[in-house]
Amino acid sequence: MKRLCLHLENQILVLWIELGTLCLQGSWNAVYERELQTFQEYGDTGEIWFGEESMTRLIRWMQKHKIPLDASVLDIGTGNGVFLVELAKFGFSDITGIDYSPSAIQLSGSIIEKEGLSNIKLKVEDFLNLSTKLSGFQICIDKGTFDAISLNPDNAIEKRKQYVKSLSVVLKAKGFFLITSCNWTKEELLNEFSEGFELFEELPTPTFSFGGRSGNSVAALVFQKK
Repeated sequence: MKRLCLHLENQILVLWIELGTLCLQGSWNAVYERELQTFQEYGDTGEIWFGEESMTRLIRWMQKHKIPLDASVLDIGTGNGVFLVELAKFGFSDITGIDYSPSAIQLSGSIIEKEGLSNIKLKVEDFLNLSTKLSGFQICIDKGTFDAISLNPDNAIEKRKQYVKSLSVVLKAKGFFLITSCNWTKEELLNEFSEGFELFEELPTPTFSFGGRSGNSVAALVFQKK
């Protein structure tokens, strides 16, 4: 299932139109290799998926629900690691970012080092084929990774099922999963994560109007593992 993802910040629109080809690991590596070179030359950290407001929204939720600052947090598909930096600056001390692109992890490491942060763990890890003992996380966060997997031209349905299985492995019982998606509606996400998870809260997101109809540009949900 492929959709045009709408976002209030137009720079994300073109990227998602081309995402079907970017689902391949080599393509993602090429993207992050270019971003790494740009960061090294100009100090530009690259795109913030779904914009800065998406990071603020998630941190605000964690603050509202008094998530302990020493809670273990996993960022699935961390990309450039900018969200990890924001979490660390807020005070979270047990943070891990994973990505299956080595270039993404290298970029994340460079950005984190420039920020002078030392309490962030990074790992090259394919979430659909976990090779390390990742488990016991109290919070798991996804901003676009499940979307990318959903658009994979190679057996996307099975990959989505494997994603849910991997999530069940890494997230502890009663732990929270925060997902932001521009490819799935609330109802569709409820169906995708119906096995082993229940909706805890829907987060407010920007709305748009087109052709006399209005809707949300993204869906942001919080699930709790049963």
